[in-house]
Amino acid sequence: MEEFRRTYSRLCKESGAEPQETVLQQMHQLPQGRLDLATQSLTVDTCRALGKLLQKEALLTELVLSDCMLSEEGAVLLLQGLCVNTIVRFLDLKGNNLRAAGAEALAKLLRQNKSIQSLTLEWNSLGTWEEAFAAFCGALAANGTLRQLDLRNNQISHKGAEELALALKSNTSLQQLGEATSTGPPRPQTRPGGQQNPVEAGAGWEQHPRRHPQSRGYGHQAMDHNQDRQTAFRESQARAHVLSKEFLDLMETIDRQREEMVRSSKASAARVGQLQEALNERHSIINALKAKLQMAEAALALSEQKAQDLGELLATAEQEQRSLAQRQAKEHRLEQQVDELERKVKSQQDQLFLTRQELTNTAAELKMRAVQAEERLELEKKRSRKSLEDAEHLRFKEVEHMTRHLEESERAMQERVQRLEAVRLSLEEELSRAKAAALSERSQAEEELIKAKNQVRLEEQQRLAHLEEKLRLLAQARDEAQSACLQQKQAVADAQARASQLDRQALLDRESENASLREKLRLNQAEIARIRDEEAQRASFLQNAVLAYVQGSPLRTLSPQ
Repeated sequence: MEEFRRTYSRLCKESGAEPQETVLQQMHQLPQGRLDLATQSLTVDTCRALGKLLQKEALLTELVLSDCMLSEEGAVLLLQGLCVNTIVRFLDLKGNNLRAAGAEALAKLLRQNKSIQSLTLEWNSLGTWEEAFAAFCGALAANGTLRQLDLRNNQISHKGAEELALALKSNTSLQQLGEATSTGPPRPQTRPGGQQNPVEAGAGWEQHPRRHPQSRGYGHQAMDHNQDRQTAFRESQARAHVLSKEFLDLMETIDRQREEMVRSSKASAARVGQLQEALNERHSIINALKAKLQMAEAALALSEQKAQDLGELLATAEQEQRSLAQRQAKEHRLEQQVDELERKVKSQQDQLFLTRQELTNTAAELKMRAVQAEERLELEKKRSRKSLEDAEHLRFKEVEHMTRHLEESERAMQERVQRLEAVRLSLEEELSRAKAAALSERSQAEEELIKAKNQVRLEEQQRLAHLEEKLRLLAQARDEAQSACLQQKQAVADAQARASQLDRQALLDRESENASLREKLRLNQAEIARIRDEEAQRASFLQNAVLAYVQGSPLRTLSPQ
């Protein structure tokens, strides 16, 4: 049975359900070849798993499912699994309130199964639906393996009794009807009243040999003929006596069945009255649940109003986003000013280039003048060597002074170029730093704004999803309360307690959620205000820095008016 338990657990988990602990315990305690789940409340998932298991089970010969409170669906799933089983010999379904669907499933079982020999169906409601019971009787007539059948207390009507009689007339294997046993060999075929089958009795009557005249005379032949007539008369009287006794027994059985039907009808009437009272109580409970549902709907309307308020707050946040867009426009204007500064720097670079060209031209002119002076010196040397020798010292001093003056002017020009280059580099570095700071601050502000918007939207979506989940839970609780009208009083009390607990929990969840949402909105507003202040401070700081840089830049003194 351990393999049987493991297979049952695996099939339950494959169908997405947990195996019943009570069923597992019963499987652990059962002997080999017998499964007794009597008085165990079997769920539909357990019935589905057992039905699949019985299709392949090769060791189980006895299956006891009496008083298991099987539902119509569960019984159909079990019997479908038994249709292809070839090992089970004994099946007990006593006290499961099987009805139309159960009768049709039993009919299919009797037509397809070729191994079940004993079937106990006592204390069910198979006879209530005549068409389904007629299908069961038709399958019973065609069955050739069933030996024992118990149909007591199944509310069989007169038409159902006729169908059952016709089925018993066609069936050739049934040996016991009405009282079924769980063990032991089948009893001989009996009929109500304890009499032997009249067909078999008649067969016994036909076994008496008749006397035939052979070598006697005519008188003896007449006497033998009279004896034969008397014997036939006595046999007919005995047969009539047996038939009358069987008829009386059958009438007594019919009277007892009528008394049982009257008692069962009285009990059913009392049960119907109790059920009507229970139904009235459940109607009142349903009305109370409806009132609670209306309260929940009112709370939902309040939540929707709060959602509308949150939408207004979101609109306010969008307006603040527009103000941030305006700030971005201001930053754009600042970028334009920075571009203008870049253009100025470019113009200054152009001026620097012109200055370098002037310096180059001046150097070339000085070199050319030096060449001309040397040429003039040579001419003067040629013209008058004597005067050159006299004034050679003086000219040397003049050339040295001129060279020193040219070198000093060249060094001054180079220093000026270096200073201009350093100023240009510092301006470019400051401009790049200003642009990087402006871009980083703008990207940071945009990221913080996007984060705030995403956080508000995510919280709104989470809150709406939470509210939808609560609505679904409330609808599910309402459906469970309506279906509880068809169950017992204890289930109704449990449903009422569960519904009240769900309402209290939902109210507490909504209050805590509203408080958390208000706190998050307050934090978001504070964060947005902080971001707004920081942006304003950064914009003013950047504007002041740019203006101070433009006003105090040394290039301003060098640039043309």
